[in-house]
Amino acid sequence: MRGSLALCLLLIAGNAAAGSILFIGNSFTYAQGSPVRFYRSNTVTDLNHQGIGGVPALFKSFTAQAGLPYEVYLETEPGVSLDWHVDHRLGVIGRRAWDTVVMQGYSTLDPRKPGDAAAVTTAVGQLAAFLRSKNPAVVLRLMATWSRADQTYEPNGAWYGKPIETMARDVRAGYDLAAKSASGIKVVPVGEAWTRAMQTGVADPNPYDGIDAGKVDLWADDHYHASTYGYYLEALVLFGSIAGRDPRSLGESECSGFELGLSAAQIGALQQVAFDQLAAEGVMSAAPRLPGKPAEPAARCRR
Repeated sequence: MRGSLALCLLLIAGNAAAGSILFIGNSFTYAQGSPVRFYRSNTVTDLNHQGIGGVPALFKSFTAQAGLPYEVYLETEPGVSLDWHVDHRLGVIGRRAWDTVVMQGYSTLDPRKPGDAAAVTTAVGQLAAFLRSKNPAVVLRLMATWSRADQTYEPNGAWYGKPIETMARDVRAGYDLAAKSASGIKVVPVGEAWTRAMQTGVADPNPYDGIDAGKVDLWADDHYHASTYGYYLEALVLFGSIAGRDPRSLGESECSGFELGLSAAQIGALQQVAFDQLAAEGVMSAAPRLPGKPAEPAARCRR
């Protein structure tokens, strides 16, 4: 029994090598529409000097709590797709060799042709080649984002009239296609974790008709970007997928959730959603929550 436990711990540690990590993306990464945007910006390095903390700062907080020494950087720009970073930011991105890079493109895959993955596939291939020219062993991830309520429930939306999960499924399919442009790229299922939160009653699926009691709204007021809850779930999925740690190991008294105003019950529910999605993907074993340290009163994060 002890041998099996030791092996599991070694496997977990092997997924958590840490090192430098760069997040490339847009407002879905820098957390537009939420206090997360400038959260703990002193803990990460914004290569564009815009004072952003965003989801990368949440990732940094989670990994620090897990004892993983990640150096976290971000390069973000509002309203752009990955080809924009290829055309305008390679000089910034290429300043050093990265250990891990997370890429996030436009929310509809292509702003001109919603649902079309051709442009993002080309851009991912170009970025992968460039990043691997700096470090052939770089770990590459693509973040598949969520269904937009405005694109689903508004008559001018590209997914109007379809079930809320459809857009996230289509975006995931586009990123799966883009990942094939260069071997070894894995997709982080953030959008599908959002869908799971709705399907399991943690989150409300339609913000236009009000938010059901006991549920969270994953979207910001524009029904496009994420709320604090949505970005928190995004960061949990990234943490589990990249660091290889069970998101539930952070516990319901996780300090960043507390600082951002989430209740212990909301923190625990979102951690469970993130774990369940990663387990469904085969990223981690579908095991019950392991007994952890005794519950502690929520407190602010250590500086």
